[in-house]
Amino acid sequence: MKLQQLICALMLGAASLTLGAAEREIDRVAAIVDNGVVLKSDIDEIVERVKRNAQAQGQTLPSDQALRTQATERLIMTSLQLQMAQRMGLQISDAQLDDTIRNIAQEEKLTLEQFRQRVAAEEGNFERFREKVREEIITSEVMRANVQRRIYISPQEVDNLLKLMEDQGAINEQYKLGHILIAIPSQATTEQINEARDRADQVVKLLREGSDFRRIAIASSSASNALEGGELDWMGINEMPTLFSEAIRGRKRGDLVGPLRSGAGFHVLTIFDIRGENVTELQEVKARHILIKPSIIVSEERARSLLSDIVQKVRAGEADFAELAKQYSEDPGSKLNGGELGWSEPDIYVPAFRDTLKRLELDEISEPFRTEHGWHIAQLLDRRSVDATADRKRDQVYRMIFNRRFNEESASFLRELRDEAYIEVLAEN
Repeated sequence: MKLQQLICALMLGAASLTLGAAEREIDRVAAIVDNGVVLKSDIDEIVERVKRNAQAQGQTLPSDQALRTQATERLIMTSLQLQMAQRMGLQISDAQLDDTIRNIAQEEKLTLEQFRQRVAAEEGNFERFREKVREEIITSEVMRANVQRRIYISPQEVDNLLKLMEDQGAINEQYKLGHILIAIPSQATTEQINEARDRADQVVKLLREGSDFRRIAIASSSASNALEGGELDWMGINEMPTLFSEAIRGRKRGDLVGPLRSGAGFHVLTIFDIRGENVTELQEVKARHILIKPSIIVSEERARSLLSDIVQKVRAGEADFAELAKQYSEDPGSKLNGGELGWSEPDIYVPAFRDTLKRLELDEISEPFRTEHGWHIAQLLDRRSVDATADRKRDQVYRMIFNRRFNEESASFLRELRDEAYIEVLAEN
């Protein structure tokens, strides 16, 4: 407790400067989160961004106080995950961050300088945006590292779901859901549960009377995506939490579902959209790469420079890619095969590698790029469409089960992380 109080005192003491007789507030601590703090300026930034986005989309919003509550909660969870990353020794290097931003710019079909100018115009500060991207990468890695180890999928589970899907036919419907969570504490009393149920019933009543779902989600939801209006990514019915899939099966676009009770609280769902996707064909790529891992001996810049030299020599016809892969690559799985990775779906690779392959033309060699594994160059050798054989269907079913479990376990992990933390939200003066 003393450490949190010390942080608070130091930050509050530094919150204003005296300029002659006038005093001007610089910043203020809004919440203490274990060994860190949430600043008022960060809350203001999120609220203003949500307002800008809502105005651009013609969307109405709840009160500023509701927005500030949601923004504070998001920053509390980000702070907890960043502190866990420190304890794990997890860091994202400047080189890896630069490569991620370069990939984002390329996806937007902009040069790095054009992207920098656009961010500066929209966000006001490119360096701040850059650090936010770093935080997002770190929190994603914290989530992945802590949640993946909780997941076990047996072959029998895969067989059972595969049979069910085959009985239903080859069309895999996907849903765009809206989600509102009225949370309850982990050790909730009967009174707390009843209060949460009443709030959930009130939410449903407002929605049935015509209130906008996204607006109510921003105002009322305790889910991590509340500030996005509760909108979830497209999911197959076998990818979403079991509680959701059982409740929406057979429902149509626009239907309202809930409240549904889980250990986290009461859930209210709506179906924004439904789409069908034929899954009998898959796109695969055949590629090869060379990996160099930075170390105490080989710096980030040295690894990148070495790969740049290799690219120049191969493009000039002065060296053979496969021979250089056998000589330099630090990927034991592909090194002896001249760097060849065989035929695979692009999505099995980490995002930076996957996105690089998607941008390459046939036989094109990439510039050096960074992933969590190290520095790579990659060459796209071929693309093909293949039938979804039984093995590939099993892979797809496995991913569906994994995605469902990951979503469920992620919510549990975040709830546990918050329950175990010291958090004090300070009253506004």
